Amino acid sequence: MQSITHLIGSVILAYGMLSGTPPVAIDWKRLTDVKFTRKLNSELSMYFLYPTFGPSVQALKGKQIQIRGYMIPVDEENNIYVISAKPMAMCFFCGGAGPESIIELQLKNRKQRFKTDDVRTVTGRLVLNPADVEHLNYILTGAELAD
Repeated sequence: MQSITHLIGSVILAYGMLSGTPPVAIDWKRLTDVKFTRKLNSELSMYFLYPTFGPSVQALKGKQIQIRGYMIPVDEENNIYVISAKPMAMCFFCGGAGPESIIELQLKNRKQRFKTDDVRTVTGRLVLNPADVEHLNYILTGAELAD
């Protein structure tokens, strides 16, 4: 009996290694565990909001996540998109939400194109960006469509 249990455990472990860990499905509320401090960026002589990520966001750092939102093209020619909790008319760029409501997508398939406000579910590895003002605070690397 012990060898059967051991065999079943080995099969489950091997399956987990082959299939990878499934992404953690999150909603936008989870990303609101962040506080922002307005600070001067001396290189650019401009003020920016710098994040301090709370524990529930820190727990997602480096993990595969899945989130549903509105696709917003930033630079279609260079395949730069963000996914937003809100449609374009209400998104962070238009003043209707905070920086925690958008995620920079670094798409795995660089040839994909999306229309403004396409509702999609994406997966990718979450990178927390506390300091680089050239990128958003939340970044999904290796981002792919889940639907």
